[in-house]
Amino acid sequence: MKKPALFLILGLYLASSVISFGLFSYFGSGNSLATTTQDQQGENEETLLSELLEIDPKEEKDQVCPLNGKYYTQTEREAWEKRRPLAVMIENHPEARPQSGLSEADVVFEAIAEGGVTRFMGMFYCEVQRFDTTLAPIRSARSYFVDWASGFNRPLYVHVGGANLPGPADALGQISDYGWAGENDLNQFSIGYPTFVRDYNRVEGKEVATEHTMVTTTEGLWEVGVEREWTNISRERKAGYKTVGGDDWQEDFESWSFQDSQPEAGQTRNISYDFWSGYGDYSVKWEFDAETNGYKRFMGGDSHVDLNNDQQIQAANVIVLLTTEKGPIDEKKHLLYGTTGTGDALLFKNGEAVEVTWSKKTRTSELDFIDNRGKQVPLARGLTWISVVSKDTEVAY
Repeated sequence: MKKPALFLILGLYLASSVISFGLFSYFGSGNSLATTTQDQQGENEETLLSELLEIDPKEEKDQVCPLNGKYYTQTEREAWEKRRPLAVMIENHPEARPQSGLSEADVVFEAIAEGGVTRFMGMFYCEVQRFDTTLAPIRSARSYFVDWASGFNRPLYVHVGGANLPGPADALGQISDYGWAGENDLNQFSIGYPTFVRDYNRVEGKEVATEHTMVTTTEGLWEVGVEREWTNISRERKAGYKTVGGDDWQEDFESWSFQDSQPEAGQTRNISYDFWSGYGDYSVKWEFDAETNGYKRFMGGDSHVDLNNDQQIQAANVIVLLTTEKGPIDEKKHLLYGTTGTGDALLFKNGEAVEVTWSKKTRTSELDFIDNRGKQVPLARGLTWISVVSKDTEVAY
């Protein structure tokens, strides 16, 4: 054999060995980004969160997050102010469970994707600055989630493809029409490895189909944002004869109102509702925990646990937003939900139920929650979970 050919074969062998070792190291345990940290009791525990910021335990938490109202350190604020929020599509098929990252979101939207199967869009910003957070399984875009994301001033929208049949449910067409492709669209099809990977061993001992395996991380996504010049400042671009952009995403963003103190807990301790009758795998129940002033989430009769930290998801605010539901409208069984205008909603916080009105004037307007005097209702500080259901949905509480 000639030497050049021998060297070529040897090179290919070495390259394949390195790649195989890297992939094995990454996926071998089924826990991507696994590190060892210490819990509050000082015992070692395995986690899927890789620590990023060294924060002095004595550093005061006095910086308010614009999305969830919680208080964080100045160190964390300096990190998030260089970025835009991530709006991430995460699926909810039983094979996709448990999901990774939902407990670390600042806001979560939940609605049916099609066929009674619900889907989540997590807004990740303040809570994930200290740790690089695994997010999974990532799934495709839907038009109404794009509308809700639009209220956060062009967040980095993360998805794997999307609905694309011609018509009102054409999410990919809408993303293009809105100009997101050049400003904030993080479609896996245009990015690929290593920002997105398919991890077939994400849940140990559970075999799943390919569509339930897409994994990414918060830091990997923000790194792509930096590469594309999509930081907290929008990139300047030509629009006709004008140059637009160069603005901070928070410049025209008004945070929700948050309560200044924690009132005495109310007596509404249990909440339950279905998205579609007969689809028990997606039935939701929340139980109020007075000690933490939060609502623990159950789904399909089981505790809804985050794979990253093995903790049950808990929300400070649970909002059931009632709106129009239309469909299926095409052969893919796509649905449409009313996203603009006004409608009724139930807000659960501090162990009490409050009847409110939701309001969103236009696609790009923020979603607000208004009381009977026309004033914005203060939310509890922490994760806000918004379940969007049809107007005729019965909510038990």
